[in-house]
Amino acid sequence: MKIFKPIPASIIMAKISIAVLASGRGSNFQAIIDGIKNGEVNCEIKILITDNPDAKAIERAKKSGIKYEVVERSKFKTREEMDLKIKQILDSNNVELVVLAGYMRLLKAKELFDVYRNRIINIHPSLLPKYPGVDAQKQAFEAGEKISGLTIHFVNEELDAGPIIYQEKVDISNCKSIGEVSEKILKREHEAYRKVVNSFSKGKYVIKDKKATFVIY
Repeated sequence: MKIFKPIPASIIMAKISIAVLASGRGSNFQAIIDGIKNGEVNCEIKILITDNPDAKAIERAKKSGIKYEVVERSKFKTREEMDLKIKQILDSNNVELVVLAGYMRLLKAKELFDVYRNRIINIHPSLLPKYPGVDAQKQAFEAGEKISGLTIHFVNEELDAGPIIYQEKVDISNCKSIGEVSEKILKREHEAYRKVVNSFSKGKYVIKDKKATFVIY
């Protein structure tokens, strides 16, 4: 699936406002930060939201002067209440695009999707629909897959089942461990996520039959 076409110089690209949700080390978060700094990604990160007060992503945010907020599951009676808090933060920061970068919780609240449907994206280390959920790299390695890859998709109420924006195959036939598989796919994730996030400043995605087609403004 090819989506990265040259954009005519005559088109003025508007910088978009994004929020990043991350639970752990935030390497894809850092890739987007780096892409903004070197001019690859035409967006502004308004806020990092994390459910983990010990997430390394927080340190990355601090280093780059990005504000952050911790929204812990233990502070809320239900997951839906947690999501409503996230929505409140997104609303108050005028966020146009929500980027999940290793966020380890399903979003569930109807009110969140009512406003942000088709404006929340996620990156997953497999060629969906194969190996959804956690440990996708491990599942692929243990299944003896020669080719795996990554999928960037819109987020809906189902696990890793939203409309697909972009997929890329990665040859893992020479990998000797799960760690090698993860590292090889992750390198491709960083570049792909930067390009997809940036694409939202150039156009929009039209969704049909669970697939997203890019249309230049």
